[in-house]
Amino acid sequence: MTTITHFEIYDVRFPTSLTGDGTDAMNTDCDYSSAYVSLYTTSNLVGHGMTFTIGRGNDIVCEAIRQVANRLVGKNIEELFADMGKAWELLVADPQLRWIGPEKGVIHIATGAVDNALWDMYARSRQKPLWKLVVDMSPEELVRSAAWRYISDAITKEEALTMLKSKEAGKKEREARVREVGYPAYVTSAGWLGYSDEKVARLTKEAVQQGFNHFKMKVGASQANDLRRGKIIRSIIDDPQWLPEGSKGRDPNGPDLVGKNAGPTGAVLMIDANQVWDVQQAIDYVRGLEEIKPWFIEEPTAPDDILGHAAIRKALKPYGIGVATGEHAHNRMVFKQLLQAEAIDVCQIDSCRLAGVSEVLSVLFMAAKFGVTVCPHAGGVGLCEYVIHLSLIDYIAVSGSMERNVLEFVDHLHEHFLYPCSINSKGRYNVPANAAEGYSIEMHKSSIAEFGFPNGNYWVKVKAEKEKQ
Repeated sequence: MTTITHFEIYDVRFPTSLTGDGTDAMNTDCDYSSAYVSLYTTSNLVGHGMTFTIGRGNDIVCEAIRQVANRLVGKNIEELFADMGKAWELLVADPQLRWIGPEKGVIHIATGAVDNALWDMYARSRQKPLWKLVVDMSPEELVRSAAWRYISDAITKEEALTMLKSKEAGKKEREARVREVGYPAYVTSAGWLGYSDEKVARLTKEAVQQGFNHFKMKVGASQANDLRRGKIIRSIIDDPQWLPEGSKGRDPNGPDLVGKNAGPTGAVLMIDANQVWDVQQAIDYVRGLEEIKPWFIEEPTAPDDILGHAAIRKALKPYGIGVATGEHAHNRMVFKQLLQAEAIDVCQIDSCRLAGVSEVLSVLFMAAKFGVTVCPHAGGVGLCEYVIHLSLIDYIAVSGSMERNVLEFVDHLHEHFLYPCSINSKGRYNVPANAAEGYSIEMHKSSIAEFGFPNGNYWVKVKAEKEKQ
């Protein structure tokens, strides 16, 4: 019998604020950070997980992880693996910890790190990448693995089971196809608010050459500046001269692009305000950006303002601009209400804002039932490594579609992981294929030693330099 014996937690922070990476209208000073946990067992089996923050407060999340992970010590791993939905319920069932949520905020993202570590361990124990472990499950196992409390008015277990069984027949073909062509991606790296116009133009041209045809830019600080930056990006992505050699672009009226405001080369632009506006302010501001033809506005207002999102979507619909959110939707109940209120066109799950894989499965089930496209939030540190697994699960086992889906890609900090994600020449994610990588989130020990806070080599050096001044 193999049991969980102990865990180790690391506060790891990368100084991305120095280069402007990650800057937007709300988050102007970001040091991409990982609250990272490793679960150890009586065997050699280890499970790794993390949640993402942008610097200060990462230590608070680490302490919350400690409280949640304690609930797994001494547990038989095979009993946990046999019912991952029940294991998830164990993590959220401490009444005293629940009081400081419930199921939201610091305690919830800490639960996400621990649940993800347990799923990583499960996948490693079966010698499969996480996505493959999940898509190989029977419909019954998938339903049993999800988080179900509070969502039966949106989808029942029986409805999910019927839906999953209807997708069983094509799973092998879909898996073979995505292995061959990769999973569609979009790029945000060119659109940070802290970048100069010259850098935006250069990075946009590079992204076009890399095969991307969906691009996102940050907005919200100045409408005039946003319009100027959007025109710069549009002037490049809509111009055939910048396409890769031999490429003719894509049909903007094709089934994968219709309704996305694609330009003449089939390129799509999205915009993201990171929650900076009130409702009417969002409507007025985005109307003023109609000229750059965005597919959607992401996070236009407070992330848990369901009716606000619905009002914004209704007001922008005549302009052909959709609404996307989910990066900060703190649990499945928020997604449930967004879907029930017809408040979003695009569902943006986050791999560790939600409390791990089990809760993500619940949201994937609901989005599929409501017919809403899932385009996960990524970027940060480790999120791209995580979410390719979730998109593969959605495509192969749940929705059965990836034609209109795009998964965010940000080219930052991948070198710190043993199994970094990668993009092919067509601007698509490659499918994780290493049997040992689990959830692809294991971090190099050297990266932890360098950027662990406050005693990592980098931060000790920074402190010493400040003391000299």
